Amino acid sequence: MSSAFDWRAKAACRDKDPELFFPVGNTGAAYQQIEEAKAVCRTCKVIDACLKCALDTNQDYGVWGGLSEDERRQLKRKAMRLRRSQAMQMQV
Repeated sequence: MSSAFDWRAKAACRDKDPELFFPVGNTGAAYQQIEEAKAVCRTCKVIDACLKCALDTNQDYGVWGGLSEDERRQLKRKAMRLRRSQAMQMQV
């Protein structure tokens, strides 16, 4: 049976402290921590699967697939606007 998290066995973060990927806040020391987590993500072979999993399972916190919480929210908003635009075009 397959899981949304099967990619984890191949993830670059598997041997890292999980707390690195869950900073508190997004300024100062937390910003540096986010950048360090993203650096690990950039070396990862399953970065796309990680991001897809985070989006599919609505992960609100932490760095997933190389994106911070704010970046994933922005990506979701952009996708939502695109879907609305396409739906409106189909109604015309």
